[in-house]
Amino acid sequence: MNSRTRIRLQAGLVIALLLLAVISACANNATNEGATPSPTDTDSPAETAQLSGQIEIDGSSTVFPIMEAISEEFNKEQPNIKAPIGVSGTGGGFKRFCTGEIAISNASRPIKDEEKTSCQEKGIEFMDLAVAYDGLSVVVSKENDFVDHLKIDELTKIFGSENTAKTWKDVRPEWPAEKILIFSPGADSGTFDYFNEVILDKKGLRSDEAVSLSEDDNTLVQGVAGSKYGIGYFGFAYYEENADKLKIVPIDGGKGPITPSRDTIKDGSYSPLSRPLFIYVNKKEYGRPEVRAFVDFAMDNVPTLAEEVGYIPLPDEKYAEQKAKLK
Repeated sequence: MNSRTRIRLQAGLVIALLLLAVISACANNATNEGATPSPTDTDSPAETAQLSGQIEIDGSSTVFPIMEAISEEFNKEQPNIKAPIGVSGTGGGFKRFCTGEIAISNASRPIKDEEKTSCQEKGIEFMDLAVAYDGLSVVVSKENDFVDHLKIDELTKIFGSENTAKTWKDVRPEWPAEKILIFSPGADSGTFDYFNEVILDKKGLRSDEAVSLSEDDNTLVQGVAGSKYGIGYFGFAYYEENADKLKIVPIDGGKGPITPSRDTIKDGSYSPLSRPLFIYVNKKEYGRPEVRAFVDFAMDNVPTLAEEVGYIPLPDEKYAEQKAKLK
């Protein structure tokens, strides 16, 4: 092989090696451009950790709309956590809560001493968290054209176990001599407990054929709406939802008739029927990641969601106090 041939072969080899290097570089660049960047390659925040599990929640039908809204919104972030909301009433919820059956108990009144004792006997430690205000609302049918307002002693005559008014004429002489039909939450309801305390002086509801009881506020709504001479009571949100078929009754607590509204409930002028609503959280259950995530989400979002379903949010400083309990 002469020198000229050797030079041509060496030149061809160099060119081939250069071409190979260019092709390899291009291939690597294409691979990098099409690759999905890893979390360390981007400044975008990591997604919320996905959890799973079941959270047992039961209790007040008054608190139900708030917790249902929270559960629905939470499920959008954590679709693998199931948090159905029961409505066995405040008392029914505490019975289950104090035996460890449920993680969260919804309540339209504070826990009673005997319920605290029951929880202590089972070793259940808990946190009580106020979530919103409600105004217990007295209602009659839209067809009722004579009730303009009621005083506390008149409510006692209508609902109380003593000095019971059988007809509307027994309440005020100018009203019709028509039988009063009563629609009330049952004994397991925190709404009944509250009404019994502030209106009936803890003497209980009358018990006769004119009284219909239900733990379901929607049943009470239908009962009053369908009875011209009926009367009932439940949370303000249930009145707002059914304002087209119910007439709300202003209550005179000693300073003249006051109609429940968002403003009068929040400022306390609708007295004595304004009240806070609560959730009770089992501390041990709160240690579960899914329960902690749900409760933290609830307290972060309840001001907005409570208002959306017809309840009155607490002041910001009150929510700050409730969140501090979680720490």
